[in-house]
Amino acid sequence: MQVTETTAEGLKREYRISIPATDIDGKVTSKLAEVGKELQIPGFRRGKAPLPVLKMRLGKSVLGEVLEEALQESVAQTLDDKDLKPAMQPKIEIGDYKDGGDLEYTMSLEILPDFQVMDLKSIGLDRYKVPVKEETVDEAVASFAESRKESEPAPEAHEAASGDIAVIDFRGTVDGEAFDGGEAEDFYLNLGSETFIPGFEDQLIGAKAGDRKDVEVTFPEEYGAEHLAGKDAVFEVTVKELRTGKLPEIDDAFAKSVGAENLNALKEAVKADIEQNYTGLTRTRLKRDLLDVLADGHDFDLPPGMVEVEFEAIWKHYEERKANDRLDEDEKDKPEEELKAGFRDIAERRVRLGIVLSKVGAEQNIDVSNEELNRAIVREAQNYPGREREVLEAYQKNAQMRDSLKAPLYEDKVIDYIVELAEVTDKETTLEEFVVEPES
Repeated sequence: MQVTETTAEGLKREYRISIPATDIDGKVTSKLAEVGKELQIPGFRRGKAPLPVLKMRLGKSVLGEVLEEALQESVAQTLDDKDLKPAMQPKIEIGDYKDGGDLEYTMSLEILPDFQVMDLKSIGLDRYKVPVKEETVDEAVASFAESRKESEPAPEAHEAASGDIAVIDFRGTVDGEAFDGGEAEDFYLNLGSETFIPGFEDQLIGAKAGDRKDVEVTFPEEYGAEHLAGKDAVFEVTVKELRTGKLPEIDDAFAKSVGAENLNALKEAVKADIEQNYTGLTRTRLKRDLLDVLADGHDFDLPPGMVEVEFEAIWKHYEERKANDRLDEDEKDKPEEELKAGFRDIAERRVRLGIVLSKVGAEQNIDVSNEELNRAIVREAQNYPGREREVLEAYQKNAQMRDSLKAPLYEDKVIDYIVELAEVTDKETTLEEFVVEPES
């Protein structure tokens, strides 16, 4: 095999590789001999067909396999011989191949930059702890009780108020014509929940059971059904019944009704859940601060192809959010070129950090075990009640899905390793201070 370097600019490399015809012919002969051992060809005993006959019958298919194997082997050998660490899959362009000739192709790739990881022990980080206040637990339990609120018929003279439930029949029209989905009977509408078109619920405030009202509203411009978006509508509404909410008593009986042993046990469970949420928030801050330090502490050339792939993914996500009217306020009025410049900065940061974390992980032999990955898959499957088996089987069959779950696990393990080396100062704070601090 002959390898000639044709380009070496920055992180870009290109090689012209030639595999002699004699090597290919030898591999074809070996492959035919191997296949021929078990082959039954009419007129010959099993495994005794001569090479010319095998070539005539199987030559083309075997040649295709040999060329593919030779290509893969020569790429791997070139990368190994040249000590190349590709940033992405190399691009292969095969020249005009003629049966019996040399196999010549061009391999172009971008390599990972060679750099020194900063002194990880020199990193200083603040690790925050947010204690859970007793009143926060009480508020969470009260909110939980609110979600379990039952209703009872309101007194006959009761006027509808926000928080009540109105049992209604309604029929909507646009320009005098009824439309699909605009009619229902015995519909339970929580007044003040803002589940209906803006303005609809407000016009039922003050109504009594038995009242009939024409509710006039305008569908939002961004309404999902295009034929209704921005249109004026009139709903003929009959208030059949009004119901008022009845909060359960927050006591041991309530706790038992939701599966806890008593009220104290319920509060402890709620507190543990809040603590878990707080821990997630503080870890996210710690990770963000560490990534900031790592990004600022390394300066090296980035593989353009990796940056472009990351940028395209970010831009595609932006366009999807734009199409669904989910842009952040500061994105809505920015010129496209300014947005793209900002997104490219983000792409470069992500690529830089990915390369740094990968190098740290490789140098320390950090990896995600099958056991760790399987536990993560089980946790993911539990997010889909009733479909756990289906999700588990999907991960078993799809290597790309497993990789997408493995990547954040690997990143977290590398982050944990760096945090262990860093100078970490533990600080206690309140949730209010913790939330406000990043803004400043």
